[in-house]
Amino acid sequence: MAPVESVLRKPVSAPLGKEPDPLYRTAPHNIEAEQALLGAILINNEAFYRVSDFLKPEHFFEPIHNQIYQIAGDLIRAGKVATPVTAKTFLDSSIVIGGLTLSQYLARLAAEATTIINAEDYGRTIYDLSIRRDLIKVGEDMVNVAYDAPVDFAPRAQIEDAERKLFELAEVGRYDGGFQRFGQALTTAVDMAAHAYQRDGKLSGIATGLADLDRMMGGLQPSDLIVLAGRPGMGKSSLATNVGYNIAKSYVGEVKPDGHMKAVNGGVVGFFSLEMSAEQLATRIIAEQTGIPSNQIRRGSIGEADFERIKDASIEMQNIPFFIDETGGLSIAQLSARARRLKRQRGLDLLIIDYLQLLTGSSKRSSENRVQEITEITTKLKALAKELQVPVIALSQLSRQVESREDKRPQLSDLRESGSIEQDADVVLFVYREEYYHVMRKPLESDREKFAAWMAEGDKVGGKAEVIIGKQRHGPTGTVELGFDGSITKFFTLAHSDHLPERME
Repeated sequence: MAPVESVLRKPVSAPLGKEPDPLYRTAPHNIEAEQALLGAILINNEAFYRVSDFLKPEHFFEPIHNQIYQIAGDLIRAGKVATPVTAKTFLDSSIVIGGLTLSQYLARLAAEATTIINAEDYGRTIYDLSIRRDLIKVGEDMVNVAYDAPVDFAPRAQIEDAERKLFELAEVGRYDGGFQRFGQALTTAVDMAAHAYQRDGKLSGIATGLADLDRMMGGLQPSDLIVLAGRPGMGKSSLATNVGYNIAKSYVGEVKPDGHMKAVNGGVVGFFSLEMSAEQLATRIIAEQTGIPSNQIRRGSIGEADFERIKDASIEMQNIPFFIDETGGLSIAQLSARARRLKRQRGLDLLIIDYLQLLTGSSKRSSENRVQEITEITTKLKALAKELQVPVIALSQLSRQVESREDKRPQLSDLRESGSIEQDADVVLFVYREEYYHVMRKPLESDREKFAAWMAEGDKVGGKAEVIIGKQRHGPTGTVELGFDGSITKFFTLAHSDHLPERME
């Protein structure tokens, strides 16, 4: 069949009566593939189901083919038969295509159709060419905006907009997915078990460096959204920083056959610090690693020996794969684009966001309602975790209702805008330190009895923290007790009585 483009597609750059400019290039397309697929669908509607999960009407280059595919799909989904006879009823009968009437063209499509076995290949060809045309449009928009940008439109804003468009295209630019054989899922599960066996600690996920927490969670699992929540002062930022640094410090990678690096132990960490500056975060980590309180480091009240320890620690930390983005006021779309960029350029095994309520939504509708905005943010963070195949730790504030209870241990209902956060999260962790509240209950020293009881209680709760696992899709809930040194903001695993060395009599 003669391609229809000779009739319906005249290059706009060619004046009437003249040959088109040889430099003119039409957008990538394949009219013959479109005709072959439509013909296969019209003679056997089963062909439609081989492409319908990824191929949409707008992916066709030729407008009349777009309409035919749309109508054929509507008929088939309605339980009717799509044939040249039934389809022509819903199309403009006055259209002439390559000298053929619409009825003749539909009949020719069906008559010259090839076997439906090739339908999926034709669909993929049409789809890929549509993505190429979208790429060209993104490129053209970039050039035109760069030439005609208004004064108040910063180049960085255009770069982020172009990145967003490209990554959105990358998200939809695939036709994999759908059902898979159970045997394939079994193979993946066995591979995960083998990988866990080879890892330090025998964990299926990434080890946090806190042994008791790892035992309860099996490490941080790929594609999980982990919400780490707590009231101000509980140490949730410190815990996230500790975990992130532990993972980056223990990173060991190997080159895979396709040339990319993959973590054998530990991982590459991306940390979005929306509240603290990169310098504050670095100071915390130096304090944690050297044992020198961060307030002393800030004031410069350290001796020569302390400075040497700081220097040695900073040299050791220089090359760990720990990347910080301190930009405030990020939207969820900007954060996603930057995370994808880090994954592509440096690799990524763990993403940390401090904290969730400081992000903004990317749609106008969600920005008008805070609950809808948080819903959009948590939904997209979960989608990002699945897309990048990495665990995402998102810190979250708790509502004030915790303070009004006798027992101030947090619960799932204490999460701000808890509906979406609780629903989208695979794991919810709460950080709780009784010591924080104990200090506020200090009685007068003149009341010796009460003060003595307060001191005795302080000995029990001092230097301890609880991580409460309030929700876990693939494991138990419960409480993990950790040690906490507030002067250097460090969490650590407590020694258990059954693991203490034997005492000498």
